[in-house]
Amino acid sequence: MAKESRLDAIRRAVLRDWRGGDEPTHLDERLHLPKDFLAAILRQAGATEGIDEERLREMWKEVAGDFVARHATPVSLKGGCVTLHVLQPAMRFHLEQMKGQLLKNMQKAAGADVVKSIRFAVG
Repeated sequence: MAKESRLDAIRRAVLRDWRGGDEPTHLDERLHLPKDFLAAILRQAGATEGIDEERLREMWKEVAGDFVARHATPVSLKGGCVTLHVLQPAMRFHLEQMKGQLLKNMQKAAGADVVKSIRFAVG
């Protein structure tokens, strides 16, 4: 390493006085990346349910089967309760009969902590 010139030494001393300390040696030493704490922030804000809703919509056809998926769609997931929009009252009756199996399938696909119950909305 080359010897520091008098001008560089003066510049360093002035900057140290102005900043109130020496220049940091490693600028990224205490840097935290968003990926390290983003999941915790989303969970604390209650925003993870939106992510789970998207995942649920993507896997709905596999969970419910073709016939049911054509006649009912998941519209929300709040507090572990999935709301399914059902086209006809007759289909709602059919889904009520298979609610237990549908819930098991959803819990298996999304996780039991994500999906805790199912409700139906006709319209």
